[in-house]
Amino acid sequence: MDEALLRGLVPGVLGILVRRGADFAAAEDAVQDALVEAVRVWSADPPRDPKGWLVTVAWRRFLDATRADTARRRREDLVDEEPAPGPVPAVDDTLRLYFLCAHPSLTPSSAVALTLRAVGGLTTRQIAGAYLVPEATMAQRISRAKRTVSGVRLDRPGDVATVLRVLYLVFNEGYSGDVDLAAEAIRLTRQLAAVIDHPEVAGLLALMLLHHARRAARTAPDGALVPLAEQDRSRWDTGAIAEGVGILQAALARDRLGEFQAQAAVAALHADAPTAEETDWVQIVEWYDELARLTDSPVVRLNRAVAVGEADGPRAGLAALSVLDGSLPRYAAVAAYLHERAGDTATAARLYAEAARAASDLAERDHLTRRAARLNAGRDR
Repeated sequence: MDEALLRGLVPGVLGILVRRGADFAAAEDAVQDALVEAVRVWSADPPRDPKGWLVTVAWRRFLDATRADTARRRREDLVDEEPAPGPVPAVDDTLRLYFLCAHPSLTPSSAVALTLRAVGGLTTRQIAGAYLVPEATMAQRISRAKRTVSGVRLDRPGDVATVLRVLYLVFNEGYSGDVDLAAEAIRLTRQLAAVIDHPEVAGLLALMLLHHARRAARTAPDGALVPLAEQDRSRWDTGAIAEGVGILQAALARDRLGEFQAQAAVAALHADAPTAEETDWVQIVEWYDELARLTDSPVVRLNRAVAVGEADGPRAGLAALSVLDGSLPRYAAVAAYLHERAGDTATAARLYAEAARAASDLAERDHLTRRAARLNAGRDR
């Protein structure tokens, strides 16, 4: 059973049912039923036309549900117009589904879950496992999202920025459960890039590839976080780096800069440095200036302060940090690092401990705690 093939067919099958008149929620349920049936029978009797088989079975499941529904009278025309078996038209509905799942009426968490279900082809159990929530909780979330978008008509161009934001959220969810959400986000973004020619789609794909290339070096064998400067760069995926840089260069050549392209440029400069000491921090500061201009994000300015500290020294970094709100997430961690670089170990240890108490991620909390303990032990000797 080729799970990747099944998941790749989901958007097209779902799109066909929606175009035939099925409402989104009912069509999505029917497609999931067809996938279950495919898992049951394909290993013994694989179809010559997998997509056509899924469309036929899903449409019949939809019609069965329609006949049993209290609204049967409103759907009689659909019941009577079952298409004859035959080749499925080669129409790609993927982009339409992306925009539907990223509809502004949905919360970010609901949009992510619906995208993983409808476009990614994941089961409710897989999505729940990735988010570390009960399957029933995720089922309710997805059901609410489907009800919300069931009556939505996409008669105007969708908001690409919203779709990209949803995919970026998927990528940043981590690696919990039996589904690697980072890899899944890359797969979905490749799929999006195949149906829409947009430099920011390319920029996001490049950013994902460049970050994902460093994944193997990010943690020690005991699960401890390894900071970028201390990572074993021989463990980075050079193939993914080369692909990401190539995609980014093609996007930047179109001279339509966006925030994902700028973020990818920062990641590319890190990936290009043979050692941490050879990182071109001056260029990274310049890219953060571009990002700040594009987004006016305090998080960008926080990261810029780190880059300034590397390019111009820790005192300059602390000066850049001083104009920001101290309640920002990771502010204390950044301040601790810059104070440590400046030689003020007492202040750095106190700030590392403060950052550890505020950290929600266990690995990050342990990392910051160890930093504080190391500095305190050095002062006690």
